[in-house]
Amino acid sequence: MNPTLPKTGRPRDEILHELESFGTGDPDYRAGRAWSLVYWRDSDYHEFLGEAWNRYSSANGLNPGAFKSLKRMERDVLRVASELFHGTDDFCGVMTSGGTESCLLAAKTYRDWGRAERGIRKPEMIIPESAHVAWDKGAEYFGLRIRRARLRDDWTVDPEHVRRLVNRNTVMILAGAPEYPHGSIDPVRELSEIAVNRGIPLHVDACVGGFILPFLEKAGVSLPDWDFRVPGVTSISADVHKYGFAAKGASLILYREMRHFRHQIFVQQDWPGGVFASPALLGTRPGGAYAAAWAAIQAHGEEGYVQNAERVRDATARLLAGIREIPGLEILGNPLASIFSYRSTDPAVGIFAVGDRMEARGWHIDRIQRPDALHAMVTPGHDKVVDAYLKDLAECVGEVRANPALAATGQAATYGLISKIPLRGLVRKQVLDMFAETYRLSGGEIDLTTAPGMDGAVGDGETGKKPGLVDRALAWYLSRK
Repeated sequence: MNPTLPKTGRPRDEILHELESFGTGDPDYRAGRAWSLVYWRDSDYHEFLGEAWNRYSSANGLNPGAFKSLKRMERDVLRVASELFHGTDDFCGVMTSGGTESCLLAAKTYRDWGRAERGIRKPEMIIPESAHVAWDKGAEYFGLRIRRARLRDDWTVDPEHVRRLVNRNTVMILAGAPEYPHGSIDPVRELSEIAVNRGIPLHVDACVGGFILPFLEKAGVSLPDWDFRVPGVTSISADVHKYGFAAKGASLILYREMRHFRHQIFVQQDWPGGVFASPALLGTRPGGAYAAAWAAIQAHGEEGYVQNAERVRDATARLLAGIREIPGLEILGNPLASIFSYRSTDPAVGIFAVGDRMEARGWHIDRIQRPDALHAMVTPGHDKVVDAYLKDLAECVGEVRANPALAATGQAATYGLISKIPLRGLVRKQVLDMFAETYRLSGGEIDLTTAPGMDGAVGDGETGKKPGLVDRALAWYLSRK
């Protein structure tokens, strides 16, 4: 192994300069060229969040009794969320490290609730086909069976199908507000009727929408009820580090009643190190995440968040209108917030080829499958690039229409292949093999020359065969995650 620990400490300025250089190939989110992953305000605000984080970077959220400062910040953040979601101070919950942890906690909580209160030994949860993959992860981690409810033509979950899926093992029903792939808000009131009638918890995944939907409403956008105004909603998850513009590592889960939340808490009373209790998955948690979340909320206030929502609303409306004017493109469903996807209706226009051409112009483009489409999450800063994006998009559609062969080359071919391979179990195995290899200490980057094959059928790195198309497709896909 080559030594990587320097013999002596390096100058701090040199270290910081090198750190900065590592990001050379990252998406240019500061200029509004990325449409996911980052919620960027501006450099001054970024510095402010960094200062707030640094004030408590060594504080530890593991023990709220020791760091009462962090507990105060957490309680303040949760009270703000409860107010926004039409809850009360009687509600309960915790801050978490991100949306995935919040979703995992709900899955674990309702599994344990079903076991303790209903005697359910084979727990199941009903989730829409559009549900975030964090719910699949929660089911795998905590031993729940997923029953997947189909979507309606508007890409929201079908309540009647949910009703038919409910059985004596159901411990939870899920709704998205909005769901990630298409930006639609599931029919929470209709799902609530089912949940109340059957005495089943209803969780709303508002990890994306929690800190923008309330302010879109205040800005005059008409939205269906999705929060605690709906009586059957028992819990909501929301990310402060998305449209709350906190630093990364700040989400929350809020419960209407203690009777559910208590099943989330872990207690070990016989550990030699002392009685131990933890309300979430992580033990140690950097205090900076609490401080930056608290600071973000205080810095914006209601007016600041409403202004952000107005900018997002207007930019999204301009983008949707502009895309609808481009022949051969179609918006999926009826996006109501800040997320949308669009596909091609022209057989001569491969939508993934359009994505390739857009990336050649410097845009970081996300793709979705089933159906094949391009995806965008709009932030306030995107209002400055709407015209440039639409101009490039129209030109790229024209380029692909003039040369349909582009759909069979480059990333368009590889991603299109991944979405259509029928043997999904083989795809899963291949992804697992490739992804695991990227965490070998001698590796890091996905190497197409050593990508393992599927029983040699499409390439076998171990025997020296050249990787086949499926290998290259999956390797490219993983390199973007």
